[in-house]
Amino acid sequence: MGEDGNMFNVYVLKSSKTRKSYVGFTEKNIKERLIEHNNGLCRWTKGHRPFKLIYYESYFCKKDALLREKFLKSGVGSRIIQAIIKEFDNTERSSDG
Repeated sequence: MGEDGNMFNVYVLKSSKTRKSYVGFTEKNIKERLIEHNNGLCRWTKGHRPFKLIYYESYFCKKDALLREKFLKSGVGSRIIQAIIKEFDNTERSSDG
């Protein structure tokens, strides 16, 4: 765990504006990190706001979280992300109706 007792988080955001996804890592509280993204405090995500948190994983070990983030940004990992996004979109559509 991090110095303040938080877990290490790998997360996936989806832009409501551009529909692009973003994979990130943080030692912060995941809800606080989402607020930072939506307030434009992160360079890449600033132009794609607002975001929804669609998936996250928490780890005790920083190294494990960083390895998972790297994997999710790889070719195989990006296919997993697309499957997660598809499931999220289906769930979101079914809850709208």
